Amino acid sequence: MIQLNEDEMKLVELISGNCKTPADVTEKLKNLFAGTLQKILEAEMDEHLGYEKNSVLGNNSGNNRNGYGKKVIKSEWGESEISVPRDRKGTFEPRIIQKRQTRTDDIEARILAMYQKGMSVRDIEDHIRDIYGVEASASLISRITDKIMPELTEWQTRPLCEIYPVVFFDGIYYKVRKDGKIINKCVYSVLGIDLDGKKDILGIWISDSESASFWTTIFNELKNRGVKDILIACHDNLPGFGNALAAVFPKTENQLCIIHMLRNSTKYVSYKDLKAVTSDLKKIYSAVNEEAALFALEEFKEKWDKKYPQIYKIWENNWGDLCGFFKYPEEMRRLIYTTNAVEGFHRMLRKYTKTKTNFPGDDSLKKSIYLSVKEISKKWYNSVRDWGKILGQFMIFFEERFKGIRTA
Repeated sequence: MIQLNEDEMKLVELISGNCKTPADVTEKLKNLFAGTLQKILEAEMDEHLGYEKNSVLGNNSGNNRNGYGKKVIKSEWGESEISVPRDRKGTFEPRIIQKRQTRTDDIEARILAMYQKGMSVRDIEDHIRDIYGVEASASLISRITDKIMPELTEWQTRPLCEIYPVVFFDGIYYKVRKDGKIINKCVYSVLGIDLDGKKDILGIWISDSESASFWTTIFNELKNRGVKDILIACHDNLPGFGNALAAVFPKTENQLCIIHMLRNSTKYVSYKDLKAVTSDLKKIYSAVNEEAALFALEEFKEKWDKKYPQIYKIWENNWGDLCGFFKYPEEMRRLIYTTNAVEGFHRMLRKYTKTKTNFPGDDSLKKSIYLSVKEISKKWYNSVRDWGKILGQFMIFFEERFKGIRTA
């Protein structure tokens, strides 16, 4: 059974009277939408003239209402005829429906723009009410924003590059309503660095659990969209990630985020030892090569193992997914030693979605994330710092992998 919120119930009550067929419902919605536009036009004319209709303030004002012109508007509910108010001087320029406009796409674009900027549905309702003095229900706003779903699907399935030197994987949690309860769901973002050194969100996936099968599905989707190779995959030791990566992209280097390794290590450390432990850990990940790093790790063990044995075990158990980092030069290390690229994206994402405390479902969350991606990525026009040097190093270290790959 479909569960309706309060705004949806009000809308149902408003339009359901005397409706016997789906066509009757559509006609009611069309009339309701046309009536809303009519009210907005009247409010705009009041603002233009400086007084309300039939007000004595219009006497000898120099300009008055001068009847109406008929106009047919096409919307998602079909064609509606509206009456556009005119003034005697002919200076009135409607904003909500412009003179030569015959579709309501512009109204929808305005609502989408507000939604894209991170405004909540309630804020959009208030904004339209404050400006035009009319009600735009949450269900109407939701229907308008639903129109981006085909665009979102096209974006999520678009063809990708054949090779990505580096791809970052990370998740961010949101509260989503499911079966009448609010639960935490993770939005996993995949951010790739292409051969031009430009950042691009390759896709977003929503899940309430992590597993090898989940990651295998994501990797297979990337492969089906044209990705033939990923040189280095950077992540924060995500459950099931390594096995899935090995199954779909067996040549890809698995690189754990050093910053997260430090966070996981220092959470066991008392405040008085924190500075010293952090300094000794830095000797490991800043070593000139793997041999020097292993020597620093053994020194760390001798000094701290009795007090903090968990730290050495963390580094030892994950060394296979850390050691590849040491063969690269400084420019490449700076790029891959942290998942900060995708975490920075998530910080911006949180900024755009902070007004939404929870989402009514996965589709609502996807819409909000996708619109935020469009807004955030507008500023991604620069290549990664020192990209020319980094790409040259990639083409030396992975020479065989570039053969036969389309690079543009």
